[in-house]
Amino acid sequence: MTFSEADTRAKFIDPAIQKSGWEDFVIREHYFTSGRILLGGKRGKQLYVDYLLKYKNTNLAIIEAKRFDKHPTEGLQQAINYAEKLDAKFVYSTNGEQIYEFNMKDGKGDYIDAFPTPEIIFNRAFDNISKEKEDLLSIPFYLTGDKQPRYYQDVAVKRAIEAISDGKKRILLTLATGTGKTFIAFQLAYKLFQNRWNIDNAERRPKILFLADRNVLADQAINTFNDPFEKDLVKIDGSEIRLRHGEVPTNANIFFAIYQAIAEKENIGGFYKQYPSDFFDIIIIDECHRGSANEAGSWRGILDYFGKAVHLGLTATPKRDDNVDTYEYFGTPVYEYSLKDGINDGYLSPYKVKKVTTNIDTYIYTDDDKVIKGEVDRKKVYKKPDFNKSISSFGFQKYL
Repeated sequence: MTFSEADTRAKFIDPAIQKSGWEDFVIREHYFTSGRILLGGKRGKQLYVDYLLKYKNTNLAIIEAKRFDKHPTEGLQQAINYAEKLDAKFVYSTNGEQIYEFNMKDGKGDYIDAFPTPEIIFNRAFDNISKEKEDLLSIPFYLTGDKQPRYYQDVAVKRAIEAISDGKKRILLTLATGTGKTFIAFQLAYKLFQNRWNIDNAERRPKILFLADRNVLADQAINTFNDPFEKDLVKIDGSEIRLRHGEVPTNANIFFAIYQAIAEKENIGGFYKQYPSDFFDIIIIDECHRGSANEAGSWRGILDYFGKAVHLGLTATPKRDDNVDTYEYFGTPVYEYSLKDGINDGYLSPYKVKKVTTNIDTYIYTDDDKVIKGEVDRKKVYKKPDFNKSISSFGFQKYL
């Protein structure tokens, strides 16, 4: 008997999915990347799965559909690769006659008679599924218009929620610049806020502190969080504290600050010490590698003071010699999305690096400079026509 793949889906796979209770929780032909950006404004191939099984706002499984006359496991490895990206714990490969189940958790597979129900797969997907974890995962993202989260943003939020629910106090997310770390932080905060999660298990909304090292980052975060948190957020800075006659704001749930505004300075105590040490439930540290996690770091004293809170670090920088303190403090990232991943998926543009070495000194004296001591070698000020004449340079380019 010969059927096309479309006929196989319609006659055999779709009815089996419906029979197992998945009809309301299945996404057919789910495209989850944009395709690598190519020259001439073109795009590479988008990645997609035939069926994505999503229950309680959690990717649980994918189904690889084969024609009726094909072997049911044909294309299984590709499906496994896609499931790994989507953080789905099960892969089903079927030709409509046989169903092969592969468990991503233990790397084993076997033939089964029917697709398990949504509730069964959900419970099998987690080693420790507490009510808190289930409730947090089930809360949908806050989305406006036609905006949809990218697959890795969905996974990053899920991994952070799992870590928080499992009682982990220091959590790290490493995602390349331009991949939406602030959006991820916002969606996580939204879920915690809606669930009334807090470290005391009390009946209240959480107190969240978003720390950055530059005002532009803090203000960007405020703009992202503003809807729907407009009445629940405040920025801790000099102007706000002056309005309160030297007192820090406490009548909010989501607080934003830069390290420099609340940390201790010479002859000035840190504003953060006006808060009780157990005031915040979670502290989100944006670009945490820049503050340094060593004991002299700009945010280390703040985190030590609020030691009871969950500390969630966001960074774009993979582990290397100059940020080893950050990784020692937070531990292994619960999720990583690299620059290479972003480029291959089509969310970031391929780039080229051009390194140049010149014979120009780092300092050139000008008439506006004031000489305090010694003699100055009045070197020539180079202008555009001097390039390739008086100035020698060489370089190389690296393409991705």
